[in-house]
Amino acid sequence: MPLFVNEIFYSLQGESLHSGRPCVFVRLTGCNLRCRYCDTTYAYEEGKPYNIQDIFIQATSFHCNLIEITGGEPLLQPETPELISKLLRERFEVLLETNGSVDISIVPPECIKILDIKCPSSGESEQNNYKNILHMSPHDQIKFVIGNREDYHFAKSIVKERAGHILPHHILFSPVASVLSFKDLAEWILEDHLEVRFHLQLHKIIWPGDIRGK
Repeated sequence: MPLFVNEIFYSLQGESLHSGRPCVFVRLTGCNLRCRYCDTTYAYEEGKPYNIQDIFIQATSFHCNLIEITGGEPLLQPETPELISKLLRERFEVLLETNGSVDISIVPPECIKILDIKCPSSGESEQNNYKNILHMSPHDQIKFVIGNREDYHFAKSIVKERAGHILPHHILFSPVASVLSFKDLAEWILEDHLEVRFHLQLHKIIWPGDIRGK
């Protein structure tokens, strides 16, 4: 079975602890969520079928060791773990960005998973699969995209309730672009002495207004 691919491009990684590193992005087609702030709605349906070898050839042509599989929601396609495994076997460093609603236990443990936990303003917080936290490795990361004070309290409560299963330096709090002030989120974190990492979308700062391929 082919994988449906929306785009493959080379840019800077912008949404994880690897932010700032050159990275190849393989954006797969399809998503089961409809977050209100989604900035990749074009990946819901658009895409072409590729076999895994063709994806591998195109992704590795940029001569970059860091490759991210993203979407949409890449784990909706059953062949995604096979693509990740092939890249890992060839000694590439692989990131997977997932929306947190799909079981991540099928992903090879060597892959670095960037797991979203959806906050209320997304409109999809009821879709969070909290069992995924139990399948995370020490190098994996949890990301909360925060749009308002309610989202912040929601994220803070999860961090505190599940602290025994989460490494603090792997928790990212990111403001919804153009919705929540960077300053407000930073000050909330400092006021609460919360052991999380304040995080910005680097690519939106470097290339403001660009929608695709950055």
